[in-house]
Amino acid sequence: MAEKKQVPLRLSEKLYAEIAAWAEDDFRSVNGQIEYLLTECVKNRRKKKEEEAHPD
Repeated sequence: MAEKKQVPLRLSEKLYAEIAAWAEDDFRSVNGQIEYLLTECVKNRRKKKEEEAHPD
């Protein structure tokens, strides 16, 4: 398994609570939910850039 970079992250209590509730709904840990959300954002950004570079 690839090494994962540890990153300290500060969140407001409100944002943390929202992510924690979402994570519980998706049966993930808070850390897993944050990683999932960031991964999806990066995928969407990459896809958008590719679409802009190659409009059909």
